[in-house]
Amino acid sequence: MAASRIVIENCAIATVDANDTEYASGHVVVADNLIESVGAGRAPAGLENVVRRVDGTGHLLTPGLVNTHHHFYQWITRGLATDHNLFDWLVALYPTWARIDEPMARAAAQGSLAMMARGGVTTAMDHHYVYPRGAGDLSGAIIGAASETGVRFTLARGSMDRGQSDGGLPPDFAVESLEGALAATEATVDKYHDASFGAMTQIAVAPCSPFSVSTELMRQGAELARRKGVRLHTHGSETVEEEQFCKELFGMGPTDYFESTGWLGSDVWMAHCVHMNDSDIAAFGRTGTGVAHCPSSNARLAAGIARVPDMLRAGVPVGIGVDGTASNESGELHTELRNALLINRLGAHRESALTARQALRLGTHGGAQVLGRADQIGSVETGKLADLVLWKLDTLAHSSIADPVVALVLGAAAPVTLSLVNGRTVVEDNHLTTVDEDAVARSTRAEARRLARIAAAD
Repeated sequence: MAASRIVIENCAIATVDANDTEYASGHVVVADNLIESVGAGRAPAGLENVVRRVDGTGHLLTPGLVNTHHHFYQWITRGLATDHNLFDWLVALYPTWARIDEPMARAAAQGSLAMMARGGVTTAMDHHYVYPRGAGDLSGAIIGAASETGVRFTLARGSMDRGQSDGGLPPDFAVESLEGALAATEATVDKYHDASFGAMTQIAVAPCSPFSVSTELMRQGAELARRKGVRLHTHGSETVEEEQFCKELFGMGPTDYFESTGWLGSDVWMAHCVHMNDSDIAAFGRTGTGVAHCPSSNARLAAGIARVPDMLRAGVPVGIGVDGTASNESGELHTELRNALLINRLGAHRESALTARQALRLGTHGGAQVLGRADQIGSVETGKLADLVLWKLDTLAHSSIADPVVALVLGAAAPVTLSLVNGRTVVEDNHLTTVDEDAVARSTRAEARRLARIAAAD
């Protein structure tokens, strides 16, 4: 059967390929779910089976945004504990999070995914690590929501086995046993992970953090991931308190601890990585360990400023993360491109610490690297998957910014005229085509209220 083609032309294009190739006015041809051609000027004449032509005048086309760290369940606890550092924030919210159930997880995932997709995210991930006893099939609910929304998705199947009675922060009934966490994680990999080119769903092994899991869960989790051929994810070096915790409990800093448990390598990425010294950064660069940079959340919780420019110079793969919406209430990734650039320029003589194009690369190709999918997504190149976003830049908000990449990164959030995932339309004229946004809003509001009532009753 002949391939169905979508032709997008007359738009500026930032390919984010290895040479940062850009076209002031160019075209992209999509054949089924793949990019068939990209280049300057109009699309080639005589193309067969063209099912749609899009005039991109006044637009910038980029790879779809890739979110590398999130906690979907937090959508229904937004706006709480707004003046807390990380540990106090966790203590304040864990009693509420420990009451989530399957309908709550599904609604929260729908809200998180809808917000991201509407804002240009084509590949999302969720680090879900709260599995209260009797809560139902939380992983299945989250994966189902991603499938409905139509985005490419990685579920980082998290776990915690260090409850309050063992010196951890979460309530005991919200953590799993070592054996239970490993078994459930392996079952999730076996049921849902797709290793094929173009996969829509993948699974990573993701114990929550050094201060909420045992050393044995870290070590055996790494062994499980490598036995199954999937990636590893966790939180790392987020706060000074975490560094102190690691030194007191393990006799070493976070990076050395991670290395001792098998958690450095090109199949690993970690969220935050704010408090890293030169040696830590060198270790990440040497081993190819990736970083999910979450600038808004880091600022919201006063965690600090990650040394992203230094990481990039050291060869560390770096992507962008929204983080959970209880510490980044906007819940979308464009804000993170802008904030990554701005926050990393704070300080004297840092006016070029990150550029607009570097910020766009972090949110696209960098994210693809971190998720292990740079050969498939993250740049506009022939043969890659058709995960593309067409940003409208001819309105008042961007009317006097000549450089389209600067307009996208430093300007106000640009409307999404068209977003394709795997060649399928997910956003049209700034609205989702796959789910009813108003229905999602009603559902998340209702589940947030139900969770608040249950938590208050306890």
